[in-house]
Amino acid sequence: MVRITCIILGLVSLPLSGCSNPSGIVYGDRVLAGIDMHLHTGEWDKIPPSTQSYLAEKFPFPLSLNPEPLAEDTLSAQGVVDQLDNAGLEKGVIFAVYAPHSVGIATNADVIELLDAKPDRLWGLASLRVDQWDTESEYQLKNLREALSHPRMIGVKLAHAHMHIRFDDPQYDSIYALAGELGKPVYLHTGPSPFNGTLADPPYTNPIYLEESIKRFPQTKFILGHMGFDFLNKAEGNLEECLSLGKLYPNVFFEPSALGSGASDPDGALYKRVLKRTKEEGLTDRMIYGSDGPQYPGFLADYASRTRDAMQAAGYTAEEAQAVFKTNFERVFGLNP
Repeated sequence: MVRITCIILGLVSLPLSGCSNPSGIVYGDRVLAGIDMHLHTGEWDKIPPSTQSYLAEKFPFPLSLNPEPLAEDTLSAQGVVDQLDNAGLEKGVIFAVYAPHSVGIATNADVIELLDAKPDRLWGLASLRVDQWDTESEYQLKNLREALSHPRMIGVKLAHAHMHIRFDDPQYDSIYALAGELGKPVYLHTGPSPFNGTLADPPYTNPIYLEESIKRFPQTKFILGHMGFDFLNKAEGNLEECLSLGKLYPNVFFEPSALGSGASDPDGALYKRVLKRTKEEGLTDRMIYGSDGPQYPGFLADYASRTRDAMQAAGYTAEEAQAVFKTNFERVFGLNP
């Protein structure tokens, strides 16, 4: 299927997933190694219709008329690895997702299946359901602990706006406590989301509401996904709040996925500003590269290229760029190079 996809996509002049070998990211006269810490999987029939439509719009005609086969191929273990290869990236991290109100469900078991299929290329972040937290919290925490016992499950993924939970609600502190106990960083979606069924009020999107939990759990590493980007208005959103938290707390990190995509930032100006402000605040050692792919064939290669261009425009040295693309990730997640 991948080989067929390459041929079809070649006819419509898109980057060819699975049609090249990993080679790294060219940065001036250097070639950098890279890891993508934000990737998704799932089954097409578990994705809500509105999200299916959003993804189908990204596929070229006529594939957009019947997107399920291409989507299933792209979200498979081989499909993800093909896109990593095309982008010149060494490895990737697959997210479990439990957001039945919005983007759907990709279970811990779904993610582990991919990790077992490509153990040399993929890690995973586990998640849990919170929609019946009053009665199921102990059961869900038990399941999360079990998922995190898999040797390639290296962290926890939460998306408060998608899962309809507030950043400042202390009843979810037990998740952060478990993550800290096990030494597993917590990735959190921040900023308003473009998907139907998500919540956009500040307590669900602005990471400043997470500050008390960050203080209560200094042993837990919090990764602020998307750096507070406002995907509804295509604006920097809560960037300054993210940077402020990073300045105050050493257990806060950032991840700039999706905010620099062609759809969110066509001319690259917003991405350049985000990277520049991070550098100005002396926080490049807190940033971890992620794309929020695979989305559609060619997305990973395009996002890596746009990130490289934005870093160069923001004045990042090759050493700073290498830290963002790989070594910060290895340090934060406690992985040996």
